[in-house]
Amino acid sequence: MPQDAFTLRHVARELNATLAGGKVNKIIQPSRDEVDILFYAGGRTRKLLLNTHASFARACISDAPRTAPEAAPNFCMLLRKHLSGATLTQVCLEGFERILSFRFDCTGEFTRAQRTLYAEIMGKYSNLVLTEDGVITGALKVSSLQENFKRVLFPGVQYRPPEPQDKANPADRAATLERLHAFPGGDLAEFLFQNLSGLALPTCRLLAKELGDRAVPFDEQAKAAEEKVHAFIFSDETAPAVERRGGEAKDFHARFPGGERYESVNAAMDAYYTERESNRDFAEKKRKLEGVLSARRKKEEKKLALLFERERECADMEKNRICGELITANIYALRKGMEGCELINYYEESAPTLRIPLDKTLSPAQNAQKYYKKYNKQKRTLAAVAPQKSEALADLDYTQSMLAALSRAENRLDLQELEEELRAAGLLPPEKRKTKAAPAVPFRTFTAGGFRILAGRNNVQNDRLLRSASPDDIWLHTQKYHSSHVLIRTEGKPVPDEVLRTAAEICAHFSDGKASGKIPVDYCERRFVKKPSGAKAGFVIYTDYRTLLVAPDRHAQEEV
Repeated sequence: MPQDAFTLRHVARELNATLAGGKVNKIIQPSRDEVDILFYAGGRTRKLLLNTHASFARACISDAPRTAPEAAPNFCMLLRKHLSGATLTQVCLEGFERILSFRFDCTGEFTRAQRTLYAEIMGKYSNLVLTEDGVITGALKVSSLQENFKRVLFPGVQYRPPEPQDKANPADRAATLERLHAFPGGDLAEFLFQNLSGLALPTCRLLAKELGDRAVPFDEQAKAAEEKVHAFIFSDETAPAVERRGGEAKDFHARFPGGERYESVNAAMDAYYTERESNRDFAEKKRKLEGVLSARRKKEEKKLALLFERERECADMEKNRICGELITANIYALRKGMEGCELINYYEESAPTLRIPLDKTLSPAQNAQKYYKKYNKQKRTLAAVAPQKSEALADLDYTQSMLAALSRAENRLDLQELEEELRAAGLLPPEKRKTKAAPAVPFRTFTAGGFRILAGRNNVQNDRLLRSASPDDIWLHTQKYHSSHVLIRTEGKPVPDEVLRTAAEICAHFSDGKASGKIPVDYCERRFVKKPSGAKAGFVIYTDYRTLLVAPDRHAQEEV
């Protein structure tokens, strides 16, 4: 991504035009890598987002919501102390480096000071440094002499920018011309990247196109090439855009011939990073929830395995009862000291002989009681295991249904109610502080043949969808697969077969059987769907249904 001096020069110009003269209203630090400063400028409140994350480093105006932590970190408190109420006088690019300086006029009751906040946008080396009269007051990421002997970022020392690279500054036209004279031919974009400071490789590729993508030395054309380079880099002309591949944001540019257009470089940058951060947060949250549910499933499967093992241990229960009965019936023919006996098993139709082991230290009556005792113990065990197994199977099925909903999740909306469901089930800790109840997440909505088709995103939504339905609405669910509940709003009208098939294909798409061929989908009127009292979210029973065999199809063209 071209977060280079070329791009930051345009960013600084836009930020200066928007924020200069504004007053600092509020400062928060939502995360260890980000500081947000709220300005009142141009008759409205604007938020300056300063991020130092290695992959998301930037400085831009953003409306993306952020939540302040309960306790402000030290650097945030430092900024509040020195910048609250200050007036931003200027935003500019330092030299032609990836450093933005925000200059503040700070006036107190009896003091006045000029302070500068440097935003170093340098990938993994990104940082925020506050200075007064050139002396560091504090930094987001400090480094001492022991850690970095070349550059110290510590309160009380003189602020020095990073040492320049062994490249020509494009602002130095003579040095740039000298480098262009030295072009040996080959990959021009790579040569510009290696020889001109402050330019990212994507910017160098655009610059190489301006120079005709030549692969031979410039020779006498070097002067004309340098003029084009200078005009391209220091022109105020912009064509902000987000570059997309397959619908996914891959990069943003201050000047780009194609892509998704934006009115400013700031807007393009904010859209690009907001989307990337949203995708990252979604992936991280989905991975976290998947870990919780997978651990839960593993625990439930282990519990079931133990219950099945206890059942297997009771497999000879009836044989023990029969042994006790046969010993009792033949007690007159047995005596103490016998290690076993062979008795006719009159419980079977062919009356075969049954070999019964005996404890020679016990009398025949005591041996019979021993078998009866073992039988009764196994009987009690089975009676205790049966409801436990039923409950464990229900719990496992419920966990599988949440995993299925999670696998279908496509964005943060899909995870919102699922996370609440996990908190309600005790699988996630409750939120540390109370927040306003989030608005209900909308159902997936489709239209077909003049009918609205709604699909739940998770178990909680499936229940809400059922409650919102009219008795004559058509309810659909896959047979023998976990799936979204799907509803056709009939509004009292008969549903054509093609609409019913479309809804069934949508239901099949949002199911565990999505990767299969044709799968059965049951459907019936809502009046025949019941939710048992005390049942877990998403569980229903239904009657009077019919079944369609359909291939999964999202019908994205019908999605609203």
